[in-house]
Amino acid sequence: MSKAGIIVVTADVPAPAVRPLPRRRGIELALIILAVLLSVYGYCAVGLAQHNALPPGAAGYGAGLGVLALLAHLAVRLRAPHADPLLLPIGVLLNGLGLVLIYRLDLETPGDRAAPAQLIWSTLGVALFILVVLLLRDHRVLQRYTYVCVVAALVLLTLPILFPAVNGARIWIRIAGFSIQPGEFTKVLLAVFFAAYLAANRNALAYTGRRIWKLQLPTGRVLGPIVTVWLVSVGVLVLERDLGTSLLFFGLFVVLLYVATGRTGWIAVGLLLAALGAVAVGRLEPHVHSRIATWLHPFASIEAGEGPNQLAQSLFAFAEGGVLGTGLGLGHSILIGFAVKSDFILATAGEELGLAGLSAIFLLYGLLVERGYRAGLALREPFGRLLAVGLASLVALQVFVIAGGVTGLIPLTGMAMPFLAQGGSSVVTNWAIVALLVRVSDSARRQYDGPGTP
Repeated sequence: MSKAGIIVVTADVPAPAVRPLPRRRGIELALIILAVLLSVYGYCAVGLAQHNALPPGAAGYGAGLGVLALLAHLAVRLRAPHADPLLLPIGVLLNGLGLVLIYRLDLETPGDRAAPAQLIWSTLGVALFILVVLLLRDHRVLQRYTYVCVVAALVLLTLPILFPAVNGARIWIRIAGFSIQPGEFTKVLLAVFFAAYLAANRNALAYTGRRIWKLQLPTGRVLGPIVTVWLVSVGVLVLERDLGTSLLFFGLFVVLLYVATGRTGWIAVGLLLAALGAVAVGRLEPHVHSRIATWLHPFASIEAGEGPNQLAQSLFAFAEGGVLGTGLGLGHSILIGFAVKSDFILATAGEELGLAGLSAIFLLYGLLVERGYRAGLALREPFGRLLAVGLASLVALQVFVIAGGVTGLIPLTGMAMPFLAQGGSSVVTNWAIVALLVRVSDSARRQYDGPGTP
């Protein structure tokens, strides 16, 4: 009873019901089925174009790809139920399309079949994806192994120096007919190291040190270790003549430094250093100088009566494809030569799928990168944010470097198009990247799975 003599009756207000976020695993499964069907359709289209009959292994190919995708989906459903539903289907579709393109090129080179080996590597990649999703319950565990990752990365980078060069670059380890490219695994390890170190020192990097013009330069004690690691890794890659990967590492370093500090000046410094480095290496390294000369004058070999070089053949393939393409199995990109299944596989896609198909492929890559950025920005803790942005940036930078090289936008560098190109180390590493993005996206959505969340 109040002082005025009025009795106030209060009732317990029920707490708002907890409405969990939709997990969207059904959407993921539907998209995976669509990705498998599109891959099988492409496989059948190649057989019909080449032999006017369905290829005999179409059912086995579809069943194998479908089983791998289903196992990966079950792992996500079990251990990462809140994960982004687009990451896994995009990986399946790109990997399936890559197998189709390699199989199509194998028909032109019966003595050098790469599709069976690529299928084995793809299986290993999906197996690694499943292991990462099942065993890595929290991405923050990786932060404990910051310096283990950087030591392992530097060891892997230096090992190819002990082996003979292949096509002018020492980037392979070859033992008893078995070969791997350590630089592919190194990029993930360095992404973990950069993300962990910058997350631990982000305040010192952003707010301490000397200010020069509009850039806050951190103290040497803070910035020194990470710059040293980057310089050593890039220096080793220059010795190995793996300039594409060195450019990738440099871009990763600058992007994560910008994200950690929020200082746009680092972007300007990065572009300036990249330009100076490109000029210096282009003048001092004959292998790189020849590629720059080819980029500046792609048709010079034709004018000299020596026939078209690889870049010219690639440009001819894109021109022949037009808007809708010649159709799967009906192109002539095999004329590019030895790197048609690796560095120049995008030219096959451009010729046979046309501008429309090539745009769809780029949209898939763009969507994969965007979902990685979205997961990182949604996280409240800095390590996961930097890790997701770094992994997504690796894919973005690699696609830009390769696509720019084969289309004549920038000088050509020898790298593998993620998921599409021939290369076991590349496809395994890219599946690991997708697995880590799945884990980060699951953590990002879990933190918002609470009352009142739509």
